[in-house]
Amino acid sequence: MTTPKTFRWGIMATGRISRQFAQDMKNHVPDAVLTAVGSRSTESANAFADEFEIANRHTNYKSLAEDPDVDVVYIGTPNNLHYQNVKDCLNAGKAVLCEKPFMLNGKQAQELVDLAQKKNVFLMEAMWTRFLPMHKALYEFVQHGGLGEIRMVQANFGFRTSFDPTSRLFDPVLGGGALLDVGVYVLAFAVRYLGMPTHISGYADIGATGVDEQSGYILGYPSGAMAVLTSAVRTQTYNEASLLGTKGRARVQERFHEGTTYITEVGDTTTSHHIPLEETGLHYQAIEVHRCLREGLVESPGMPHDDTLAIARVMDTLRGQWGIKYPGE
Repeated sequence: MTTPKTFRWGIMATGRISRQFAQDMKNHVPDAVLTAVGSRSTESANAFADEFEIANRHTNYKSLAEDPDVDVVYIGTPNNLHYQNVKDCLNAGKAVLCEKPFMLNGKQAQELVDLAQKKNVFLMEAMWTRFLPMHKALYEFVQHGGLGEIRMVQANFGFRTSFDPTSRLFDPVLGGGALLDVGVYVLAFAVRYLGMPTHISGYADIGATGVDEQSGYILGYPSGAMAVLTSAVRTQTYNEASLLGTKGRARVQERFHEGTTYITEVGDTTTSHHIPLEETGLHYQAIEVHRCLREGLVESPGMPHDDTLAIARVMDTLRGQWGIKYPGE
């Protein structure tokens, strides 16, 4: 079988994140061709297609999923649409890169991971942070024993925004709340270094629309290791992350999820590691998708299905403790 020189991408949804992704792709991924775009609005689909010189325009998502000119689909739709969007793409044989949070719950996530594996079709949650040069360097440093055994992970991600009950951040119909919007980042960070926890305990401030506006949670592990995490959409936190090990510690500086600098303290030596990224950095995950497709993989070692499922299950447990249930669950 001949390895394709390029991969034809479909962009599902035309919002801010899809626009940033498309721009990074055009500027930094020469073996990607933006072939199709899908939106629920004809005007939005046409405007996006004109901006990025995309030939195929679809006015519903299922039509994009079934476009024969598309090899892989990037899904940037609202949280509550991910399940059907991914299912349609997998059933059409399309590789998928789906924005986080991958699904509203672990049941949906497990079903679609099973479907991807059954159909032998690539599927990855778009946890773009994992593929940034700095985060890859930090992970390799830890994997090679640079900090010893990791005993604690700390991470915070919160911002203050105006309350709007109709926005995706506050509307339960859209899968709103701090946990799914930014908590997914701190959970992904913890799961990468410690795996699936055996103990999960959290507290949340539930707002007027019934979703979590800020929350804190502790994950526990058989080794005694723990992760201490917070997320918020109504409180500005220090958006940093730390790894605390038996030999030393590392801290990823402000806005850790798009970080370019981490500081290590090992013994008496403190070192600052600065590793810049190109533009917003959303394209690094697309480069990983291409690598996996060329190797015939159905999942990425950098964001494996098990990690996606672990994150979803932790969120399920926390929402169960807080009494949060989304419509249709």
